[in-house]
Amino acid sequence: MNFDFQSYGITRDQFAELLSTTDSLLLQTLYAEARAARNRVYGNKVFMRGLVEISSYCKNNCLYCGLRRDNGLAVRYRLEPLQILQCCDKGYALGFRTFVLQGGEDPWFTDERLIPIVQELHRRHPDCAITLSLGERSYESYKALREAGAERYLLRHETANENHYAQLHPVEMSFSHRMQCLSHLKALGYQVGCGFMVGSPGQTISTLYEDIQFVHHFQPAMVGIGPFIPASGTPLEQYLYDASVPESIANTVDVTLRLLAIIRLLHPRVLLPATTALATLHPQGREMGLQSGANVVMPNLSPIESRSKYSIYNNKASLGNEGAEAAEATRRQLGKIGFDASPDRGDMV
Repeated sequence: MNFDFQSYGITRDQFAELLSTTDSLLLQTLYAEARAARNRVYGNKVFMRGLVEISSYCKNNCLYCGLRRDNGLAVRYRLEPLQILQCCDKGYALGFRTFVLQGGEDPWFTDERLIPIVQELHRRHPDCAITLSLGERSYESYKALREAGAERYLLRHETANENHYAQLHPVEMSFSHRMQCLSHLKALGYQVGCGFMVGSPGQTISTLYEDIQFVHHFQPAMVGIGPFIPASGTPLEQYLYDASVPESIANTVDVTLRLLAIIRLLHPRVLLPATTALATLHPQGREMGLQSGANVVMPNLSPIESRSKYSIYNNKASLGNEGAEAAEATRRQLGKIGFDASPDRGDMV
């Protein structure tokens, strides 16, 4: 197989073969080509982002998410502005030069409250990149936050298939609006991240191919993908992978690794996280992601007492090497497997 996907794209038949093959030599070649593509652009650098989960409140009712509005099992919290800044100050002292403020779509975090936080964070740490991951907002809001100092925005598209989107979201949310938000972010000059879950209900090889094609044409700065993990208290909490269903995605860790490699080959300059979901389902998930073409890890800077409350899915890893307290241990571990934990901001080149 020709792995020069950047020049020639990937056909649906090639894609289906890579997702379904049991040929170990073909897979070894796929991962080796992905690592080589990453190394030609970034060398052996792995960029460390400091994640701050600012709120578990959300106005939306997405069918898969543990933070959904109607989930009575969700434990709600909201960080105060000073707490957010203190988390980032701690991260700066630990060597982080990118901060990711992530949360549910919490109506409390209006522009009037968010903009001063972004401005103060930018004032305190002008050499750092500020990333927001706070869902769908208006064009005017995105513009104001960009002008306040936010440079990056992560908004998973979830799926590039409109019918599949409707299977995962309530009727008041629309596929077209999600895509419009991504378009607005790019037009405003953000470094934009998109992404999707692997193995979500209704997903098939065909819908995944649409996701890959979307990534190829949108050319985001970052793509966040990870295995779908059911969340208690949601309509999809009992979802089980059914290998008897045509094109069913059964082994989500394995498929995620294959997709990371394919995305890297399609878009060699992209920033690809080895996500917490991978680490949640497999003890070496983060390392496996890096060996498949990823080059970003996001240790958790949130207050320890709040981490278990940000339960977007069951048993989310947030301590150990997923916690920022283990930053030095993480650097040593990355060094043992041939990577350099970079103190850089880690912009897409």
